[in-house]
Amino acid sequence: MALITFGIILFFISYLIRQPETGLNRFMRLTRMAGAALIIAGFLFSSVIEIDAGKIGVKKLFGKVEPDILRSGLHFINPMLDVVRMDVRTQNYTMSGVHDEGAQVGDDAIRVLTSDGLEVIIDLTVLFRLNELEAPRILQEIGIDYIDKIVRPIARTKIRDNAVYYQAVELYSTKRDEFQNNIYHSIDSVFKTRGLELEQLLVRNITLPASVKGSIEEKIQAEQDAQKMTFVLQKERQEADRKRVEAQGISDYQKIINTTLTDKQLQYELMKAYQGLVNSPNAKIIVMDKNTPIILDGK
Repeated sequence: MALITFGIILFFISYLIRQPETGLNRFMRLTRMAGAALIIAGFLFSSVIEIDAGKIGVKKLFGKVEPDILRSGLHFINPMLDVVRMDVRTQNYTMSGVHDEGAQVGDDAIRVLTSDGLEVIIDLTVLFRLNELEAPRILQEIGIDYIDKIVRPIARTKIRDNAVYYQAVELYSTKRDEFQNNIYHSIDSVFKTRGLELEQLLVRNITLPASVKGSIEEKIQAEQDAQKMTFVLQKERQEADRKRVEAQGISDYQKIINTTLTDKQLQYELMKAYQGLVNSPNAKIIVMDKNTPIILDGK
């Protein structure tokens, strides 16, 4: 379009400036030819447009948005059209309390009030994409800055609206998934009416007030101590049961020995022990003292 405009300007200047001198007229003819060449080149260049992968082109003619779109690839169009390229890939918008982590510089975390009147700080990431069929309407009604006008305010508002139904401790522990699902559905319903598709909602971090966080940590520590004590008591009971079984086994063994052991069996066991001593490779001297042997080392 710039080439066409510049060529038209040169073309008109060459006709407006007319002098009888031959040299200047020759220069004006060259100017007209250059202007015509620029106009033709401008029309040719403006008639061919390339749309990159992951993007679409929305056509505007003198400010009016055309309903049809240009998908990725090479296209021949009216050179008078103005094509606005819009991204239809998955985009993410992060609101975080960490410096330079989110889309906004500085602390951009969402501060909400829970049902018990406590302030909770939430870090959130919204994954969404543009509905390509709705792109002309978005450009017409919202513009290309739909993130600042739709994504950011809707996400922050819906989080605050849903947080008032939960206590701070519930958001941090037992009902975090439920809270995230409720936010997802409430944001998704609004996005669809504005031509956006919500893919996923990630509650990245929930920061509780220091007093509440300390109470939770104390409770968790107490529960861990109780579980540890339960384990110790269970182990002691098992050890006591083991000793009781062992004592009962020893008692039963002694009863069996006392009732079944005879002098002949004792004598037989003693002879077996002597035989073992005799067959031992170590030199031994055995001195019999009545019924009790005395063993002397022969080394």
